Amino acid sequence: MELKLSADDIRYISLFEKLTGAVVKDCIASKGENKILFVVKKGDMGLAIGRKGSNIQRVRHALGKKVEVVEYSDDPEEFIRNIFHPFRVREVRLSNAQGGMVAKVSIDDRDKISLLGKRGKSLDKAKILSKRHHNIKDLIIV
Repeated sequence: MELKLSADDIRYISLFEKLTGAVVKDCIASKGENKILFVVKKGDMGLAIGRKGSNIQRVRHALGKKVEVVEYSDDPEEFIRNIFHPFRVREVRLSNAQGGMVAKVSIDDRDKISLLGKRGKSLDKAKILSKRHHNIKDLIIV
């Protein structure tokens, strides 16, 4: 699947890569929210964050926005676990349904309220990323 990035997204990626040394695979700037999400290449999470969070703080300061980072994986199950970090994911089950792949994600009960709070934005983010990178049609929390 081909990702479409705006000129702003490309600018954000360039700045992020320059400040952290991490390779960015995707960028989503939330409309109406002061937040940018970066998907970094597998193995680059440490570079993205930096010692004691120094790189991520530099990016936040340079952009004047909240920054979130997710580590990419070619394995859809691992990628979904990465998206939901730091929530405690018990299990990810992938199945083919009519119209495409569906992921059922079992989250520890202690984390469900936090996950579904804030008008379900964490769940929305997970659905967008899993569709963009692994063509997962639906993501269901169980």
